Amino acid sequence: MHSSEDNARPTSAFPIVPAEVMTQLPTQFFATLVQKVNREIAAGHDVINLGQGNPDTPTPGHIVSALQEAAANPLYHKYSPFTGFAFLKEAIAKRYLEDYGVELDPEKEVAILFGGKTGLVQLPQILLNPGDLCLVPDPGYPDYWSGVALAKAEMSFMPLLADNAFLPDYGRISPADRARAKLMFLNYPNNPTSAVAPLSFYEDTVRFARENGIVVASDFAYGAIGFDGERPVSFLQAPGAKEVGIEFYTLSKTYNMAGWRVGFALGNRDVISLINNLQDHIYVSLFGGIQAAAAAALTSSQECVQELVQRYESRRNAFFDGLGRIGWTAEKPGGSFFSWLPVPNGFTSESFADLLLKDAKVAVAPGIGFGRHGEGYVRVGLLTSEERLQEAAERIGRLNLFV
Repeated sequence: MHSSEDNARPTSAFPIVPAEVMTQLPTQFFATLVQKVNREIAAGHDVINLGQGNPDTPTPGHIVSALQEAAANPLYHKYSPFTGFAFLKEAIAKRYLEDYGVELDPEKEVAILFGGKTGLVQLPQILLNPGDLCLVPDPGYPDYWSGVALAKAEMSFMPLLADNAFLPDYGRISPADRARAKLMFLNYPNNPTSAVAPLSFYEDTVRFARENGIVVASDFAYGAIGFDGERPVSFLQAPGAKEVGIEFYTLSKTYNMAGWRVGFALGNRDVISLINNLQDHIYVSLFGGIQAAAAAALTSSQECVQELVQRYESRRNAFFDGLGRIGWTAEKPGGSFFSWLPVPNGFTSESFADLLLKDAKVAVAPGIGFGRHGEGYVRVGLLTSEERLQEAAERIGRLNLFV
């Protein structure tokens, strides 16, 4: 029998020892940034937060209405099919055909995900054994590291440098890493650098992957967001892409549905089958009402997407006009809703971000949080109004750092 004293004893008297893999997960760098911003706000300061990656406008009304209607359908109150409803997979296949000219078999080349992040973290666990090697962009989205850590695999970082348009240089990857690597992550339009990739790069990628037996994972989260009349290129548009890899797509950015957690893996049918197999052991697919609303987003008028892209482009232009007035020179982003800006001489990315928060009450994300080659830059999110973006530039200008 247990006494009340047993129930009340400190938890430290019964130590919970985590699995070794939990101690190897990367530190959530941006949790510290959030804490710093929240402290400034709690102190009563007006902070312009450009350090986040969370869309700032609501999901379009017709998608919300589709969910409201679908939520009342008793069909969706039951378990969904394990791999999702066919109508949603058909909707994503239709969207890819219309937008990119890519044909997909809805049943064999599309997997429904609980948000794109879930698939990105699952994929290394599906393909990598302990000690296997994964090629990862640097700078890059930190959750790539998380999936590799959970697989107890290893990483080799591919530098993304300005002199190569923030694309990896496959010629710089050592023969030893080429021989060991089984998986490679790519992400264009890129977070954090905002670079976009041409079709020729993906054609080179297919050749490189085929020659070295490496599965390609293209993270296309910002695939709808391209500027100056240019639509970002999908990896799957490259001939032979489906033979060597898959692409991850999400509704989070395209339709401001970040909280809805709807994503897809698309392409190589063997990899898609493995993803579905793992998910069969973990999930029973998304709530059917959300699947119905997601299908409505994909198959109805795409005017809301066009308006969203125009909004981000207008914000980009307003912000860079402000940067020009204060003398902060940087490359305009070609896609995504981020800008990648060099820090002034004498600062690290973190010390510069701290200064902007302390003295200008402007929050930006230090580049070092995205990898070693992110040092020297800060990431700015175009996720507030044109007026606030211009005000942010003015506040920074008053620090006289770019004179």
